[in-house]
This record gives sequence, C-alpha cells and structure tokens, in this order.
Amino acid sequence: MPVDDAFSQHDMAILYDSFNGDGPDREFYLRLAGSPCRILDLGCGTGSLTLALARRGHAVAGLDPAAGMLAVARAKDTDGIVEWISGSAMDFALGREFDLIIMTGHVFQVFLDDSEAGAVLSAARRHLAPGGRLAFESRNPLVREWETWSEARTRKRADIPGPGPVEVYYQVHHVDAEHVTFDTVFTLIETGERRTSASTLRFPSRDTIARLLDEAGFSTVDWHGDWKRSPLTPQGPEIIAIARR
Repeated sequence: MPVDDAFSQHDMAILYDSFNGDGPDREFYLRLAGSPCRILDLGCGTGSLTLALARRGHAVAGLDPAAGMLAVARAKDTDGIVEWISGSAMDFALGREFDLIIMTGHVFQVFLDDSEAGAVLSAARRHLAPGGRLAFESRNPLVREWETWSEARTRKRADIPGPGPVEVYYQVHHVDAEHVTFDTVFTLIETGERRTSASTLRFPSRDTIARLLDEAGFSTVDWHGDWKRSPLTPQGPEIIAIARR
C-alpha cells in the first residue's frame, strides 16, 4: 500500500500536522484507555495522541509506515517516552501483547479492500492480550461527508514556523462506489509554491466492518455513532467500533 506524499515527506508532514490538531476524538480515546496499560497506536501519524497517552502513564508504542510522520512525532517526544516503530499495520509482528490497540484519525479508511482491512484487523487481534480491546473509527458513508470536500468549503490558513503563512484545501475529483479520491493542496503564500498530495479513502458500511471484525476473530463489538458515545444511527457522522478479543 503506497503512502501519501503528505505523510511520507517530512516537509509535507509538518504542513499536515499544522492543520490537523486535536479534535473531539482525543478525549474519547484518552478516557477509553482508563488506568495505566499497554497501548499500541496503529497509524500514529505525527504522534499527538500517542504522546498524550504516554504522558498519562501508559506504556505506549506508535507504529506508522510514513517516514515523514514519524520524524515529526519523534521530534515532539523530547523525553523519549514513546517507542516509535516504522512498519505497516497489515503485517507487523512485535512479539508482545497490548491491552488496547487504537487506530485514530480515520486510519482504517486508508485500507482500500477487504484483503488489506482484514490483514490489519487480524494482525491487531494477534497482538491483543486476553480481554484486550481494539478501537477505531470510520466515517459513516450514509452521511456522504466527501460532498463537503471542496476548495470553497475547506480552505484554511495557518502561520507555520519556517514556511510562513500556508493555505490548505481539499478537492474531491473521483467517487467510485466505496472509494473517494481527492487532493490535499498546500500553498506557501510567500513563494506561491503549491504542493499537492493525492489520497484515496474507502467508506465501508457498518455491516462490512462488522463482517471483517467477525472474520478476524473478534467476539464482541460495541458501536457508537459519535464521540459522545451516542448509539450508531444512519445520521451519525462516525462508525466507532470497540472490539474485544
């Protein structure tokens, strides 16, 4: 599975990190962790949540295939409290178990077919201790959030140390059944330089996710439709799954 430029290249990962701060999912996952435990953050990205968990006393490892993202994450971890691991969520083998494994930031949607998603879920289950939990979210396809991903509706601006003022927007250019392909476009205002990263995401249904979890061997799944733990409904923006080994 290829890694998007916005994630693999260090300079673009810095731009990505500047526009993707803490969201409503942060408190959900912090509270889910509970008392100090062993946590694996799959697709940890630039590590903001990973570090927040470690600072609460958890033993945390963060795994990501993108060199640029991990470079940003390691730079934040000035005390060396997280184990940062370069690797793919589809075939990692760490030789130990965790009490909680998380995939945040809609990471689950980058796995574009049943084979990829199933490999991730199976690898996660192999690394869970008895009674351990896997938690992740996927955007609800019934809400059709991608229809709001246009330049006019997503344009943002930030002042970033180094590049200076930068604008970003998202633009969908292809929808094919479950798959949405779009660009993330960064513009460095002072130079006019434009950097574009193409991405494709899968929007699986709740039934598809439930089937994949069952095939991976998870016995119990709790479902939520938003970060307030509301019941999953057709109108809920998220499909949040907490699966127990």
